[in-house]
Amino acid sequence: MARAHNKVKAVPINIDKTKVEEVAPKADEAPASVQGKLAKELDFVSHHVRTKLDELKRQEVSRLRTLIKAKQDLEGGNEIAVDHQALLKQFEYLNHMNPHTFEVEDLDRLIRSATNDLENFDKERHEEFKRYEMMKEHDRQEHLKTLNEDERQKEEEHYDEMKKKHADHPKVNHPGSQTQLKEVWEEADGLDPEDFDPKTFFKLHDTNGDGFFDDQELEALFTKELEKIYDPTNEEDDMMEMEEERLRMREHVMNEASCLLTGVFSQVDSNKDRLVSLDEFLVATKKKEFLEPDSWETLEQNQAYTDEEMREFEEHLVQQEEDLNQKSVDLQKQREELEKQQEQLNAQKVELQQAVEHMERLKTLKVDPPPGSEGE
Repeated sequence: MARAHNKVKAVPINIDKTKVEEVAPKADEAPASVQGKLAKELDFVSHHVRTKLDELKRQEVSRLRTLIKAKQDLEGGNEIAVDHQALLKQFEYLNHMNPHTFEVEDLDRLIRSATNDLENFDKERHEEFKRYEMMKEHDRQEHLKTLNEDERQKEEEHYDEMKKKHADHPKVNHPGSQTQLKEVWEEADGLDPEDFDPKTFFKLHDTNGDGFFDDQELEALFTKELEKIYDPTNEEDDMMEMEEERLRMREHVMNEASCLLTGVFSQVDSNKDRLVSLDEFLVATKKKEFLEPDSWETLEQNQAYTDEEMREFEEHLVQQEEDLNQKSVDLQKQREELEKQQEQLNAQKVELQQAVEHMERLKTLKVDPPPGSEGE
């Protein structure tokens, strides 16, 4: 039987979590210990993933939109003047191209460059998550070493219990499939699933009305699926993992060049510009994979790292610790040397002061010879 979720509304997945206002705790909320653990995890997500990388991504998506619109104007023969200098200012690292006139090919090159930047952001997020998971396992193993046999057994049993609870969730629909989109249509949009219409669905969820699904608009479609797996009030649910699951779902639908999976929407973004147009979306909804999707494997079924990667990570941590220890030894030696030099300086200062005092005493002891003593 699937677990019962607490009736506490999760933070919507399609908004910036660094700007969510805190809500006063209620009587039926999770214990403080669970909330404290959650707050720590959410802070980690905000600091290491959402803040810098997502801000950069939003900037790149904005630039990408501008380029796509300019390309459409040129291809459509709308005779709209394109301010290519303004476009180049958004991509200063391409100033060396500096064409006098902008053609479709020029814009294609800029779009590919912007797309590559976005893909690199996602790769960095994947690597950050992998390091997070390995460090989490490393810390767990280190903690077990500090326990006696009975405590270790209880800790292992609790760990296994949390894993089972996390895996006990409703079936997750394949991202981007008809089943998944119909569920959004029914539960989020409040419409009859029998009346599902891909074109209407697209227009409903193209929130800025520009005729494209971008990263954020696609990720918003997966909110319901993610809420089946993750509840921020549950000890067993890791919000960092939720962010990674969301990224995996969006990557799968967009099929980025660095996509880790293949399948249902392998050709949705057919021109690889990181934006799904209405035409691309409608073509995809006619495919067999959209109508009869495979099952979706969630993160708990796909370990983020291999045994070899974990071994290398542990070796790296050991090397880091050795380097820090060596630096500590070196700094201690430098400190001792500085203290020794200071002692020598202090000794020299004392000797100098004693010499000065001796000279002063000699001056005070010096007397003139008695009168007439020179003639004797």
